[in-house]
Amino acid sequence: MSTSAPSLSGSNFSAEQQRYLEGFFSGIRARGVTFGDVEGKPSPTEGTGVDLSALIKEERIKRELNPFDAYSTLLEDAKLNKAPDAENTFRYKWNGLFYLTPINDAYMARLRIPGGFLKTYQLREIANISKKLTSGYVQITTRANFQIRLIQPKDTPEVLRRVQSVGLHTRGSGADNIRNITANPTAGIDPHEVLDVTPYVHELSQLILSSLEFYDLPRKFNIALDGGGLIGSVEDTNDIGLKAFDIKKIEGGPEAGVYFRIKLGGATGHKAFAKDLGVLVPPDQIIKVTAALVRVFIKNGNRTDRKKARLKHLLETWTLAHYLEETEKLLGYPLIRSPLDDQGGSPFHDIEKPSEFHHSHVGVFPQKQKGLHYIGVCIPVGQITPEQMHQLADIADTHGSGEVNLTVWQNLIIPNIPTSEIAAVQKEIKKAGLVWEQSNLRSGFISCTGNSYCKFSSANTKGNALALMDYLEKKIHLDQPINVHLTGCAHSCAQHYMGDIGLLATKVKLGGESVEGYHVFVGGGFGKNQATGRQIFTGVAFEDLKLTLEKIFKAYHKHRQNNEPFQQFTARHDLNQLQALFSNDE
Repeated sequence: MSTSAPSLSGSNFSAEQQRYLEGFFSGIRARGVTFGDVEGKPSPTEGTGVDLSALIKEERIKRELNPFDAYSTLLEDAKLNKAPDAENTFRYKWNGLFYLTPINDAYMARLRIPGGFLKTYQLREIANISKKLTSGYVQITTRANFQIRLIQPKDTPEVLRRVQSVGLHTRGSGADNIRNITANPTAGIDPHEVLDVTPYVHELSQLILSSLEFYDLPRKFNIALDGGGLIGSVEDTNDIGLKAFDIKKIEGGPEAGVYFRIKLGGATGHKAFAKDLGVLVPPDQIIKVTAALVRVFIKNGNRTDRKKARLKHLLETWTLAHYLEETEKLLGYPLIRSPLDDQGGSPFHDIEKPSEFHHSHVGVFPQKQKGLHYIGVCIPVGQITPEQMHQLADIADTHGSGEVNLTVWQNLIIPNIPTSEIAAVQKEIKKAGLVWEQSNLRSGFISCTGNSYCKFSSANTKGNALALMDYLEKKIHLDQPINVHLTGCAHSCAQHYMGDIGLLATKVKLGGESVEGYHVFVGGGFGKNQATGRQIFTGVAFEDLKLTLEKIFKAYHKHRQNNEPFQQFTARHDLNQLQALFSNDE
């Protein structure tokens, strides 16, 4: 620090005042105090060459008032039961509150539930909050999370307080933040897993919650950890996907053991799957490496164009090698190189084999712990009532270990059920109005929120999904699982591009009237079946969609070869062939 007093912009000091200030600051320096002790955290744009005047509206709003500092305004709005203004509507998302205008004059609250792992006392309190302070509508999301809806402004402080009272959070669950960390819902109990990722999920989640730097990203950010179990985390659809592999020792390679591979840039709403970074990371380094990967994005992501602000877009201008180089600069050491070959294989480990289990998130499955099982419960399109939540908590307390784990498939599992208790649990699940039996049709349906609660959606996706299930179950019998993903808009919250069948909502003119309809995609997949669905039909009115899907399923059964999976069947036909097959009335 120089011996002169710091200048203040727009202020002029007399010679006498200047001498006084110089003496004052010399004195406090002698006590070991500097301006660095009280300076605010630098803006992420500082030193990046970004012109602050070029920042988009959202970036300006964040810099005019830190979103967390808007909490006092939230309290004032609550006293008056007042709707937020436009800028605070954006800021309140940092506390997990989403104002639903123009669909509803109320809030939705999105929680943070790391890995989807819940204790029953937490499940009960969320149910109680929903019943007392909201409409009672609870939704399991595709990030193994809960959303509760129609919260009046006057009730928002109490909702946030009660969520936090049971060790959960809403902080950073929306807007330009790292969303809920996802993982295998059977982590720690799956006999097929390579590594129990539970400790890493909690450590990473706590780091994110506790670090201000991770609350100001250029755009939303998703992270998933996968330990290799039966129920995947769909890590290749995330901005950062981390998957554990058991590495064998070969000459010139790393020591044998468990390592993570890293994928970057997944955003399936933009038809992008994450790409392998070509490195191996030991588990004891994965939190530090992941944090460095995020910091590179914070510093270099686009803050001047909201539509080009995801990590995917940065990787359209950067190579993966460049991103890795910048990450290693922050780490201060190189990572172990392990590039994949043209077939996606590596000399260090065997190629992953697709699971032989159908929809392993629903049904009864043995755990690695002898004599214990987990039971996957189907929650149709993720809609669950407070009463059902209490019933499931009772089941988990009475027959299990007081735990319930959410899945990215909008279902949940109850772990640690003794063999002798399985029949009783199955009976109680049915008594709650839910099912535990795996269905090749129902178990594969996923839906976004829909236009009942989301202003972007063009259709009632959840209601339509339930109607499609009811119709198709009466018309066809599937002998293999098929995933059907319904999403209401191009944001693709239900990831329609990665479903065997993807349905993207739109408005269709029918008899001069605008009605709900869907564009139809086929052939999507993830993991080792990774593929982007191809659009086969455009603007099919919902009432016609029922028959369209019936024809698709029947044509698949009639023309497939050797019981091939649906995705494989669609892949060996071009679009013209598929349209002809799927339009046939036979």
